[in-house]
Amino acid sequence: MNDTMTTQTFLIMQNIDFPSEAENIYLVEKLVDNVCEELQIPEDNYGNILIALTEAVNNAIHHGNKLDANKKTSVACGQDENKLKFRIEDEGVGFDFDNLPDPTDPQNIEKPNGRGIFLMKNLADDVSFEENGRIVELTFEC
Repeated sequence: MNDTMTTQTFLIMQNIDFPSEAENIYLVEKLVDNVCEELQIPEDNYGNILIALTEAVNNAIHHGNKLDANKKTSVACGQDENKLKFRIEDEGVGFDFDNLPDPTDPQNIEKPNGRGIFLMKNLADDVSFEENGRIVELTFEC
């Protein structure tokens, strides 16, 4: 069973909302920089956090909200002892996260996309989905 990020279990450090436009990804990069600097996250962990989080946010912007600037993407960051969590939420309809094509399958290896969730699962210590995939939670042991 996965924890959900609530104010009772995690101290919410930062929360940002922004229009679902691709150029707003810099806000997420800035958030990761600030949080990792504040918590003195090791460089090895920083790279994993940055890549996994930008993949999740890109998915929310492009696939969840379909680049609709009238829909917002939200990112919350919280911590509890040695765990750092990011909660990414979009206003889309969600997706079937249990039945995704395997990007390492030879028939998919040449495809230009379809690796985001694979990367998230390999870089984060835990990935969970809520509300039919509209909410993604990434957990990192730090």
